[in-house]
Amino acid sequence: MSKRIYIAGHRGMVGSALARAIQSEGDVDLISATSAELDLRDQKATNAFLFDNKPEVVIIAAAKVGGIYANNTYPAEFMYDNLMIASNLVHASYEAGVGRLLFLGSSCIYPKFTEQPIREDALLTSALEQTNEAYALAKIAGLKLCEYYRRQYGRLFHSAMPCNLYGVGDNYHPENSHVIPALIRRFHEAKESSAEAVSIWGTGTPLREFLYADDLAQACLHLLNEVEPPSLVNIGAGEDVTIRDLAGLVAETVGFQGRIETDPSKPDGAPSKLMDSALIRSLGWAPATTLGEGLERAYEDFIANEKQGL
Repeated sequence: MSKRIYIAGHRGMVGSALARAIQSEGDVDLISATSAELDLRDQKATNAFLFDNKPEVVIIAAAKVGGIYANNTYPAEFMYDNLMIASNLVHASYEAGVGRLLFLGSSCIYPKFTEQPIREDALLTSALEQTNEAYALAKIAGLKLCEYYRRQYGRLFHSAMPCNLYGVGDNYHPENSHVIPALIRRFHEAKESSAEAVSIWGTGTPLREFLYADDLAQACLHLLNEVEPPSLVNIGAGEDVTIRDLAGLVAETVGFQGRIETDPSKPDGAPSKLMDSALIRSLGWAPATTLGEGLERAYEDFIANEKQGL
């Protein structure tokens, strides 16, 4: 009999990568619902969906996400939506008898200034980065819910915190996207218009770690096969790059040959966010995709979306 797995957020970049990885395993009954079919902020609807579909495993990849601009501009929506998604899915999973749940968070849950690389035990030791505090607080609440339901009720609810993600199915919106898809769009449009220069937000000095979404999906499958997984585990690439150097890599991938300028009037965010991924690596997982390879695939995906008018 096939295992029934529900992926919340199956159409997003992470959710679609998870769906591809899970379906490649075979003998799986994959359950999904679009946001039009199920509003995860609606407690009653979420409860009914899980009781009706009876998944054995729930993966929470659904979230309201965005880059610095979006997080800083719409903090109320980022906090409310993500709190409701996490609260409704974790509690409904418990009520519906789901045996296993994996909650996906983000490296922004960790303090703005903390020892690098960031270990899991750095959580809640000091203040968060202000520009994405609302999103981070909602994700912290979600992972703590999983921790407490596991402790109190014995359900195997656990969490994974990936570093910055990118890949096929990313959001390339000109304002509300993360750094890599935003840079891909900006450099592509600059190349097409023969612009002499592209300006990037901030000083270009912050260091960031990037993981290809399909590598995260494999890490999640690895965790789901663990008999007693850690309550919280980092999932990262193991190396970081400055935003300025990243911009150079994206420009090279896209074929833009003009100047790259910085705009120090815009926020940088946290100075560094390299995560310590020793725990997940000790369990036998390691990323398979280099940043250069991932950027090439992401740009191919952007071009395909452009051709389809997406």
